[in-house]
Amino acid sequence: MLSLRGFWNRHRRKLFIALGALGGGYAIYKFYDAHRRRVTLLERQLDGVREVDELIKSQLQNHFENIQRISDTTTLPYAMHYLKSRIAADLDVSYLTEELRQAKGQYSTLTTKDKAELWERLKILSFTRLTTSIWSMTVLCLYVKVLVNILGRHLYVDIARGSESSETLDEVESFGRHGHQEFLATADYLSTYGISTLIMNMQSAAAEVLKDKQLKDLFSMEKLHEMIMQILQLFMSIESPNYWISYLVPENAVTYRQMMALPFSGFEDTSALMDAGKLEQLVSETWAVLSSPEFRNITELSLNKLVNVLVEEIDMQLKGGNISASGAIPLVTLLPRVTQLAPQLLDEPSSNRFIQIIQSLPEVQFFYTLVYSNMPPLS
Repeated sequence: MLSLRGFWNRHRRKLFIALGALGGGYAIYKFYDAHRRRVTLLERQLDGVREVDELIKSQLQNHFENIQRISDTTTLPYAMHYLKSRIAADLDVSYLTEELRQAKGQYSTLTTKDKAELWERLKILSFTRLTTSIWSMTVLCLYVKVLVNILGRHLYVDIARGSESSETLDEVESFGRHGHQEFLATADYLSTYGISTLIMNMQSAAAEVLKDKQLKDLFSMEKLHEMIMQILQLFMSIESPNYWISYLVPENAVTYRQMMALPFSGFEDTSALMDAGKLEQLVSETWAVLSSPEFRNITELSLNKLVNVLVEEIDMQLKGGNISASGAIPLVTLLPRVTQLAPQLLDEPSSNRFIQIIQSLPEVQFFYTLVYSNMPPLS
């Protein structure tokens, strides 16, 4: 007992130090272990966030691709089909060609003046039909892509603002909940409401440009190109520089809903209010995009490219035909070719090479990128 007490007295300080070291080591270990657990938990949480983020991106991409598919397979084809029907009905030239054919008969009662008036009407209507088809197909094609990119940007923003909320995902997946269906449906506005005024103004532009052009006048392909572009440019400047937008887009979203007979019960239905509010915002942004100098530039670029292609096609058709030594032909010889080309411009989009030419222009593709990203000056 005395030896144990003596040992304790001699080594007490050393034992305290050793015990302190052991206790401190244990405390450090516990602290490290707790820290490691927290780090592991945070890493798992971060992995979960990454998985959710990837899931959101995947869902957003799938949803945008679905909208793109609907646009390509339903929205544009339907709008183009209806537009083709309206132009064919409202700018029918078959009755004029039939009257002129009958006028060649031995028993025709038409006077020389009557025949001249028929030819004049055929001249104006033929070029009105061609330029109406060129302009409406080009602008409708560009317009539908603008709709899709504006809608895609809004879907992205909706997801980014509430990526942690499953409710936000549900709202995005509910295709019509924020007026997306109604927004894409504005592609039909041109053929439903805007086409009549468009044709009237295009016919006025064609009559103005063609008023001094006689059927016997000789036209080179360069002169033909210039004349078609003059009609389109004059048409674009009628009323005001951006008046033509009213052919494409309703000025008021709520009024448009009423015109389309969509259910809207004013302030009593909050979901309808939300739809109308979203639709109004989307339509307002669309007006801003179409009013921009950038959209006008790509429209003019696309129209010029399309007219180039059409004139080259007419030139190919006429080679070996009735062409004078100077390479120019009478305007009367051009009319049948002009009449035949117009319906081809409004063929089904999936097989429409004119649409494919427009969509493949680098400037057009870059413009869509600007719309999707909402970069200045489109913001």
